[in-house]
Amino acid sequence: MAFVVNSTQLPPDDTYDYIVVGGGTAGCPLAATLSKYHRVLVLERGGLPFSNPNVMTREGFLPTLTHNDQSDSPAQTFTSEDGVPNARGRVLGGSSAINAGFYSRADEDFYERSEIDWDRRVVQRAYEWVEKAIVFQPELQTWQSAVRDGLLEVGVEPYNGYSLNHTLGTKIGGSTFDTSGRRHSAADLLNLANASNIKVGLYASVERVLFAPSYSLTSRQIANGVVFRDRAGGYHHAMLRDHGEVILCAGAIGSPQLLLLSGVGPRPYLSSWGIPVVRHSPYVGNYLYDNPRNGISIVSPVPLEQSLIQVVGITDSGAYLEAASNVLPFTSPAYSVFLRPSSSPLYLTVASIMEKIIGPHSSGTLRLASTDVRTNPIVRFNYFSNPLDLERCVNGSRKIGDLLRSRAMDDFKFWEWSGTDFRFVGPALPVDQSNNALMGEFCRRTVSTIWHYHGGCVVGRVVDHSLKVMGVHSLRVVDGSTFTVSPGTNPQASLLMLGR
Repeated sequence: MAFVVNSTQLPPDDTYDYIVVGGGTAGCPLAATLSKYHRVLVLERGGLPFSNPNVMTREGFLPTLTHNDQSDSPAQTFTSEDGVPNARGRVLGGSSAINAGFYSRADEDFYERSEIDWDRRVVQRAYEWVEKAIVFQPELQTWQSAVRDGLLEVGVEPYNGYSLNHTLGTKIGGSTFDTSGRRHSAADLLNLANASNIKVGLYASVERVLFAPSYSLTSRQIANGVVFRDRAGGYHHAMLRDHGEVILCAGAIGSPQLLLLSGVGPRPYLSSWGIPVVRHSPYVGNYLYDNPRNGISIVSPVPLEQSLIQVVGITDSGAYLEAASNVLPFTSPAYSVFLRPSSSPLYLTVASIMEKIIGPHSSGTLRLASTDVRTNPIVRFNYFSNPLDLERCVNGSRKIGDLLRSRAMDDFKFWEWSGTDFRFVGPALPVDQSNNALMGEFCRRTVSTIWHYHGGCVVGRVVDHSLKVMGVHSLRVVDGSTFTVSPGTNPQASLLMLGR
């Protein structure tokens, strides 16, 4: 892809039909599609994924999420005000280049509840375009097979086999890891672009969208370009040609942040930061959601392969069940005179079962921490502030308990004097799983993220049903920040489809 360059090589001023801010899960397929007939610039704040072994392999999933530096790592970590660690993609391909690779289409309700104007025939063709390029059928091994069998044993039925559709029951979903274990991501879809019409600038930090007066009856301002800074600190202006658009694809953290920094947001709040107000839009940064993840992890007595999400149980009680297994290096918790230092590390297999609730209903906010776009904004998700979310977590956690009691899980227990039992890493489920208060307390105490946060620029409040920013011209948002609900078991497929 010769059209992908370090942004230091881009001219200080140039014009384009479309400027796509964020070369992520939606931005890459969007740019590839637009390039067929239009001149497109993609500005991505990160670098290339292809040469990073942690990014490109299943084994690198956890190291990628946990290794973080201030400016360069593919995952930029942040911790919400709820105290839950999280991460956002900072690499070409965005979060599709650092996720667990699970691919499953949206549930039917999503198309109604999203309030986006969908043409379902185009939706179907878009899914197929993505799937032909980067989606594979995974091969189940020990842990994933056992979880599948256990889900069916405890009534998460019917068995739907390998399916990309969202259907009640247990199924094997698609994967963006191929059969050799190599990752494919939204970045691969740029191979389908018209190379003569597209330029992708890496390490480009877009500081703000530029506006000019509009003489339209419906809007006083029109987006006419962006200003961005390259890695060497040089400033560039990318400007729109007539009838062009700036399209924000920076995700549920980046898109609302950039709107605020560009002067689109609540007037009093922008004024408090000294940001000139382009458009009073009171809901920018509001209606921010994150689906809570809860679950358990056990040490396996038998060696297990590295596996990320492949099997999902879609229940009728508001929760989805998924599983993973990871081979982790074991370090002695304390120095011991009885343990000689080993030249070859010991490894443990940790197997996890988790549940994610649908929705969610609880919502939070995003606020600026700085006027520097490179600084993470301050986010709060307010997990379980809506009691329905807590009820669904309790339902899902009980189903994990059922799964642990299934015959399919017997092989993962250790033999002890009193019989067999699991060896948990971290909190176990409450012994009395019929007690709502105990189960609710478990949900609150063990809440973590499954990285499916969304919202902040939602349809009907910040953008219209065609994802155009309301009240200004030539500015659109095409990413998960427009969603009020997470699509299906995993948003990746829907975001790739949305971009296409």
